[in-house]
Amino acid sequence: MNNVLAIIGGSGLYSLPELTDVKKIEVDTPFGAPSSPVVEGKIGDTRVLFLARHGEGHVFLPTEVNYRANVFALKQQGATHLLSISAVGSLKEEIVPGDLVVTRQYIDRTKGRPSTFFGDGVVGHVMFADPVCPELSDLVFATATDLQFTVHDNATLVVMEGPAFSTRAESHLHRSFGAELIGMTAMPEAKLAREAELCYGTLALATDYDCWREGEEDVSVDAVVATIRSNVEKSRKMVVALAARVAALSRGCACPVALDTAIITDRDKIPESTRVKLAPIMGRVL
Repeated sequence: MNNVLAIIGGSGLYSLPELTDVKKIEVDTPFGAPSSPVVEGKIGDTRVLFLARHGEGHVFLPTEVNYRANVFALKQQGATHLLSISAVGSLKEEIVPGDLVVTRQYIDRTKGRPSTFFGDGVVGHVMFADPVCPELSDLVFATATDLQFTVHDNATLVVMEGPAFSTRAESHLHRSFGAELIGMTAMPEAKLAREAELCYGTLALATDYDCWREGEEDVSVDAVVATIRSNVEKSRKMVVALAARVAALSRGCACPVALDTAIITDRDKIPESTRVKLAPIMGRVL
């Protein structure tokens, strides 16, 4: 099967001039509608899918995003690899606004977001010690390096509920965890991608320092907006370069078989309705 690259990020990516055979697909899922239609196209010979995490026009809070529907919809449309592109705050002096960062670990501080496809008569526990696909993450870092972007690797991202930013005390607490980044959207996205057996990775785009830098002027809105615009252009170049390279990935990682030992429920006890509902993402093992 050919690899299909899915991107969850902002709408600025949809204007890629390199994207051909573009069409918009309205998708429904057992978990409701995704944040936006899925935009499908091709870059070279690679099929690419885009989904706007916060909806067209950025209308959903991080808490309001239907993460289950988003991941389900992309898997249903044939995605094998899912790259999350996220704006984040920096918790380290050396990660400067405008830098790219490859995330390898997460600390989940979200509250009450539905975070699993399991339930309704089927119990499962996926391995999540290493929450990103090593093949995809290595490729993202190598691609950013080849494009001569300033990029950092092996970062830990704290995922907070939001929508308010951290208090100064919280920002210092997050730094004490040893984390490099703070954001609001990688969880439960990464957990759901693992359950859907997708190769998942995060390309984080640092837009500002978090409020831990006491004694210094706060970053202005104009400066943040300028950084975001610069990062969108970088992410566009990254997607174009990655599309060509993703095709060559072997999927020799554990991601495509994440469910092999995850499901505990006796198969004959799983309701038929649950089997039907989850067939597009778990049919291989159900």
